[in-house]
Amino acid sequence: MNDQDMLTQVLEASDRRRDERRSFLRAAGQASIAAGGLSLLAACGGNNNTTPTPTPTPTPTPTGTTAATDADILNFALNLEYLEAQFYSYAVYGTGLPASQLSGVGTQGAVTGGKQVTFTDPVVAQYAREIASDEIAHVAFLRTALGSAAVAMPAINIDGSATGAFTAAARAAGVVSATGTFDPYANDNNFLLGAFIFEDVGVSAYKGAAPLLTSKTYLDAAAGILAAEAYHAGLVRTVLYAKGLAGGTGTGSLFDTVRLISDARDSLDGTTDDDQGIAGADSTISNIVPTDASGIAYSRSAANVLNIVYLTKSATVGGGFFPNGVNGFIKTSNAN
Repeated sequence: MNDQDMLTQVLEASDRRRDERRSFLRAAGQASIAAGGLSLLAACGGNNNTTPTPTPTPTPTPTGTTAATDADILNFALNLEYLEAQFYSYAVYGTGLPASQLSGVGTQGAVTGGKQVTFTDPVVAQYAREIASDEIAHVAFLRTALGSAAVAMPAINIDGSATGAFTAAARAAGVVSATGTFDPYANDNNFLLGAFIFEDVGVSAYKGAAPLLTSKTYLDAAAGILAAEAYHAGLVRTVLYAKGLAGGTGTGSLFDTVRLISDARDSLDGTTDDDQGIAGADSTISNIVPTDASGIAYSRSAANVLNIVYLTKSATVGGGFFPNGVNGFIKTSNAN
C-alpha cells in the first residue's frame, strides 16, 4: 500500500468517526454553539475569569462586538489543527489535506512548503504516521462539530527553505545562524524538533481554552483533543530525550537545541517563565512533562499562542506560520 492510499484510508476512517459522532453533536445543536458569550479578554487575554456574558448575536464569528462564543474558541483551535495536520501530512505522506477539508468561513489560503521526510528510524516513522492520522482526524472532527460556522484553512507556511517560517523560527531561537537554514523535513531529528515547536504549544492552548467553553458537549470534545495532543507532546519529548542521551550533551546537542526553542517560545508568549526543555541542568534527569511545582501543566492564552505561531512580540494579525493571520474572531497576538 502506498502513502496516498494510506492517507485515503485515514480520511475514510475519519468520515466513519464523524458519522458515529453525529448524534453526539446534534445534542448540542447550533444553539449551544452560539449561546453564552465570553469576553474577548477572557478568550485572548491572561486571566481565568470564566463568567459567561450574554452574546448580542448568534453569529458564530461576530465583528465589532466584545464577545467570543464557543464557536469562536473552537475555530481558533481549528486554525491550529490545520497547521499541525498539514505539517504531519506532508512529512509522512508527501501531500497535504484534500480540498474538501479546507473550505469554510473566511479567506481560504494555500500551503507554502512541506515535503515527505525520508525517515531512517522506524520508531520515529511509525510515531509520525500515528500523529498524522490523529491530526487529520482532529481537523475533520472540528469541521463537523462547527458545521457551516467552520473557518476555512488560512494561508500556512511550513517551508524549510531559507525564506520559510521554520528557518525564521530557528534563526530567532539561535538554533541556526542569522544566515542559516532549518529544514524540518531533512532528517528524523529535524522532524522531531519541528514537531516539538507545535506540540507543546497545542497542549497549552487547549488547556487555556478549555475553561472558557460554556457548552459541556464542546468542553468534552476539547478535553479529548487536549488529551491526544498531550500524548503527542509527551511522545515527541521522550524520543528527543532518548536521542539526546545517545548523542551527547553540550552546545549543539539535541538538549541544547530544544532548550533554545523553549527559551524562544518563552520570550514570545509573555512575561512568565513557563516553557521548559526536555532535561534539567543535569541532562541525565529527564523533564518529559513540563509542569509547575504541583505537577500541573501550564496554560497559554489565545493571544500568546498567536505570538508564537506569528513569531512576534507585537499585537499583530499575521506572520510566521500564518503569514496572513488565522481565520475567525480570535486572531490578534499580544504585545509584550
